[in-house]
Amino acid sequence: MMKIVLLVILLLLIILIFRNIRIVPQEHAYVIERLGKFKSVWYAGLHVKIPFIDNIVNKISLKEQVFDFPPQPVITKDNVSVKVDSVVFSKVFDPQKYTYGVENPIAGLQNLSATTLRSIIGGMELDTTLSSREAINTQMEAILDEATDPWGIKVNRVELKNIDPPSEIEEVMTKQMRAERERRQTVLEAQAHQESVVSRAEGDKKAKVLAAEAEKEAKIALAQGEAESIRLVYEAQAEGLEKLREAHIDQSVLKLKGLEALRDVADGRATKIYMPTEIAGIVSTLGVAAESLGIGDSIKADSGDDIRIHTEVDPCIKEDTSKEGKEAAKQAAEVAHDLESRRKDII
Repeated sequence: MMKIVLLVILLLLIILIFRNIRIVPQEHAYVIERLGKFKSVWYAGLHVKIPFIDNIVNKISLKEQVFDFPPQPVITKDNVSVKVDSVVFSKVFDPQKYTYGVENPIAGLQNLSATTLRSIIGGMELDTTLSSREAINTQMEAILDEATDPWGIKVNRVELKNIDPPSEIEEVMTKQMRAERERRQTVLEAQAHQESVVSRAEGDKKAKVLAAEAEKEAKIALAQGEAESIRLVYEAQAEGLEKLREAHIDQSVLKLKGLEALRDVADGRATKIYMPTEIAGIVSTLGVAAESLGIGDSIKADSGDDIRIHTEVDPCIKEDTSKEGKEAAKQAAEVAHDLESRRKDII
């Protein structure tokens, strides 16, 4: 009988010991009270508590938690009521403060987030609120982290998930957005047209400049060609004169060349009559040369009275003929008369 009682007591002690052995999981913490007073915090690992003396009052997760609070109605500075849905990322960094700092830390964090959100957005207009989410997130994170520090909670990040304005405000914003996009389109089209006009004008300008440069270069090339040709002509003439000078051309050859030139002029095909001033000298020279060479009869000079030249009236001479024309006709008649007289003397 005694053995049975001892076995029962031993079995109860074993059961009691096993029941007071606790294994704390990773990223968890247990808050322990001894006789109703805070004793310690158990972190991950094996722990044994004293039966009927130590008590586990709170089991806390040390992982980062995400709290998606319901949308909160907020009035902006320009009296527009919007609903804002926020998300808070936080974790417990002190289990003791988290257990004894506030009765319900999650409810306290939710209410604190709502009041902070109303305070921040209440000082902004709707357009600023919609375009300043990052600034709002930063302000809320700083305020909530400081306020929840005595609760053992660390606020890592705050995000505004949705900002829902009223339906009539959305319609106005849609019209405003459409008008803004149309304005941008108009501005872009005007800029594109301006750029195209400027580009076309610059292209025309460059084309005209290139054409002017080409014309200038062509004229320069033409002028250089003409200058070169004139230079070559004068060089050729200079070389010809130099050759004549080297050949020792005398006066007889020059007179012979003059006679050949007169023959070419008097061939009857010329449209103009050239009257040399020294024609009388040339004719007398021809007579002397012919007499010395024995060609024909020599012509004696008449030392008597001046022979009066009878000229016929030129039918081409009119009353309105100029003085120069009349003089030219008179000289032509005198030359013809002189030649006719010499012909008769030879015969």
